[in-house]
Amino acid sequence: MSGMESAGGADPARLRERLEEKLRSCIRLGKVRLSSGKETDFYFDGRLVSLEPEGSVLIADLMLREIVKDGQVEAVGGLTSGADPITSSIGVLAHQRGIPLRLFYVRKEAKDHGMGKRIEGPPLPSGTRAVIVDDVITTGGSIIKARDILREDAGAVAVGAMAIIDREEGGREALEREGLKVVSLFRKRDFLP
Repeated sequence: MSGMESAGGADPARLRERLEEKLRSCIRLGKVRLSSGKETDFYFDGRLVSLEPEGSVLIADLMLREIVKDGQVEAVGGLTSGADPITSSIGVLAHQRGIPLRLFYVRKEAKDHGMGKRIEGPPLPSGTRAVIVDDVITTGGSIIKARDILREDAGAVAVGAMAIIDREEGGREALEREGLKVVSLFRKRDFLP
């Protein structure tokens, strides 16, 4: 299946199956230290797929299907840089399908030049309902940080979180305790023998 087929609205089960094939090539089992300092035995390098043309379309298609189910989501974005390719791909596909969505990137720190913004993209009106995306959920910390900055700087309301893979290390539960609806396209268990 080509990326053009998936952009045209192929069967979600076929899209998911193809994406799973691609994801298997970027998963490493064995001890790896994460950016949080935590060690994991399941490492996923999401950018190997989210920055690859077919992979980006597959991710966007499956996530956009989930986003439109809510019917009230107005914006999509997340903490740079894991969310950047996902956000952009969802935005392109949404535009092609006539689905209005605002896009944003959240910086980890305010810029020390220019306007010093922490949120990039067209301004989000106060009260904008947003879904925060990321490539992986581990502790949920990146999503919580993005949610807090969205609320503080734009008055936007994060209503959900989406990721390619839930590492199943407590992040989903932490996000749900924060009141976010969590959707992951896959879970760690989907890739274990």
